[in-house]
Amino acid sequence: MAYVITDRCVDQKDQSCVEVCPVECIHPSLQFDGEDAFVASRQLYINPEICIDCGACEPACPVGAIMSEEDLSQEEQHFKELNRQFYDHFN
Repeated sequence: MAYVITDRCVDQKDQSCVEVCPVECIHPSLQFDGEDAFVASRQLYINPEICIDCGACEPACPVGAIMSEEDLSQEEQHFKELNRQFYDHFN
């Protein structure tokens, strides 16, 4: 199980979650990916293959965009796939 970033992050992209993540699994970030990658994306994403389910990111998000996969509503389930798809081009 991993944490997931939902559409509440769209056009927000607050970096608080990136700062507290101990395994650096949230991208694109200014710190790790540079300004071009950060600006090109409308939101941040959590890599489910790297996320250790520590939960540090959830309270750090000022817009409440981060949830545990198990807490997603039926309507929010597609965000698991959206987060996963963002990282598909890296593999």
